[in-house]
This record gives sequence, C-alpha cells and structure tokens, in this order.
Amino acid sequence: MPLSLSPKQKRLLDYVRECIAETGTSPSLRRAALDLNVSHTAVAQTLKILEKKGLIQREGRYRREVHLTGFDRQNTVAGRWVPVPVIGRITAGLPIYAQQEWDGQIIVDSDVYKGENLFALRVNGDSMTGAGILDGDIAICEPRQYAHNGEIVVALIHGEEATVKRFFIRAGRIVLQPENSAYDPVGYGFGEVLVQGRVIGIQRGPEVMERV
Repeated sequence: MPLSLSPKQKRLLDYVRECIAETGTSPSLRRAALDLNVSHTAVAQTLKILEKKGLIQREGRYRREVHLTGFDRQNTVAGRWVPVPVIGRITAGLPIYAQQEWDGQIIVDSDVYKGENLFALRVNGDSMTGAGILDGDIAICEPRQYAHNGEIVVALIHGEEATVKRFFIRAGRIVLQPENSAYDPVGYGFGEVLVQGRVIGIQRGPEVMERV
C-alpha cells in the first residue's frame, strides 16, 4: 500500500532524491531551504515526518546526513549511484583498535568505484597526508587479503589494531610506510599483519570524491 504524502512532503522527498541522483550526496538543510524557498525549520520538520514514514534515515552529527532507505532507494541508486557501508574508523597515524561498528553509509558512483562488497572507513590522523589522505576523510576500500608493493592498504596488526599505510615487502618483512616525514616506516613479520583491503578512493566533505 503506497504511503500518503502531502504536497510539501513529496516535494522535499523528490528534491532529496534528485540531489542524491545527481551528486551522490544529500543536500544540507540550508541548501534545501534555499532551493525550495522555505524556512530551515520547515525542512527539518518535514524530514522528521519522512523519517517516521520510513522513507529516509538521518545520521551523523546533529543528524544532518540524509539517506534514502531501502524502501525508496531503488528508484534512485539502482543504477549508477550505490550505497557503501561505513563500518568503523581507522587511523592514519598510530594504529588504533579496529572497530567493526556500523557508522552509516555513503553513496558512490559505481562508474568510478567498481567492484563488489566495497566498504568505507573514517580516517583519523595525518600520517598519509603526502598521499592526499587527510584526517576526517572517508577511505573507500575493496576487500582484499593481499597487496602489491606500493599499494595503500587497510591492515590489521596483531589481529586487533587497524591502520592505513602504503604496503611493501622488504628483506622478508612487511613494511607499512606512512606518507608523512614525521612518521617512520614500521616492519612486521608476515604473521603479524593481515591485509583487509585496498584503498581505492577518498571522499572528503559532503560532495567531494577523489580516487587514489
């Protein structure tokens, strides 16, 4: 049975759907208010109603990130734009404990980011700034348990600490190398490091997507 929407609710839902289809990201409340010529409060209240009806899901700080739910997403991202889960946080500095926690999702262009079962991680730290990976970026990754020299990988150290570094095999050891002169490369035995995936792209801010 189709959901009943008021003209204002349908207008906002259509607007959000179009923004995601065009850019891969949802609009900010301020942008929506300006584009629709309504108040910021009106947009916020209508989003609450759409969320209660199961058509959208809001996440992130102050619940500003808007995602289409499975009920509605099929009309928007069945083709080019696809959702990728953000499964936790990872460091680009000193290793931190791996967190396999759901942390929302992002929408990516499947023409750019190809492959199946892609996942994303939020990056903390500055050890990879030389590779264009900054603190707060979202790393888009393809699952993989091997790596070639020079690739940027998600690595699990000692079975519990996760980090993102450039991968090398040197003198019979795995070397995880940062891209910041303030940090030194660290060597490990083969049994100490498990490659979890290869970083294939970086998303920064609400609308910028980059490839590594």
